[in-house]
Amino acid sequence: MQIDVNSVSKQIGSQTVLEHITLHLESGHIYGLKGRNGSGKTMLMRALCGLIKCTSGEVVIDGQVLRRDISFPKSVGVLIEGPGFISNYSGLENLKTIASIKGIADEKQIREKMRELGLDPDEKKAYRKYSLGMKQKLGIVAAVMEEPELIILDEPTNALDEKTREQLRKILSEMRAKGKLIVISCHDTENLEELSDEIIEIKEGKVVSHWSVNADEES
Repeated sequence: MQIDVNSVSKQIGSQTVLEHITLHLESGHIYGLKGRNGSGKTMLMRALCGLIKCTSGEVVIDGQVLRRDISFPKSVGVLIEGPGFISNYSGLENLKTIASIKGIADEKQIREKMRELGLDPDEKKAYRKYSLGMKQKLGIVAAVMEEPELIILDEPTNALDEKTREQLRKILSEMRAKGKLIVISCHDTENLEELSDEIIEIKEGKVVSHWSVNADEES
């Protein structure tokens, strides 16, 4: 998969939240978005998966213009601004409901992914009674369980303990090795650099720097 962000801008009222963003993203890489709250990270993620209409510019996925040729990436897993689930369903029931839409992940796969992130698939507790950390884990599982070609995770390490963060790093590394294209954001620069191959820094809706984590010099 290749994604080209071509001079994308987004204006809400009189406020410009994205300004002439241009990026080239490829499968087999993890891209980390760095920036303060309100910098435009989440809005860019929304643009990448077609959740917003750009004021100008375009997002092109494998030669198709998002929101013109296609309304949504063909294969995508998303966690943006907190997960949303059916409050009286258990974690497993919620994930099975999501999986039934596409029919890609079976119950065995779902259970395996839940265990990888420290969730008990046989836990009968309703989602509304989950702790913040459990809700975050379930949201991550929902995004990755069908092994989509594009994975977008907004602040996935929020409310996670170090053991779960390490497991998340392992899962994302495995997904990258399978050729997935992954975009994540994180307030913690150290965590972001541990998770990412490339860092894209955004400030006031603009890309101010873009560098490889393993490179000696910024590009």
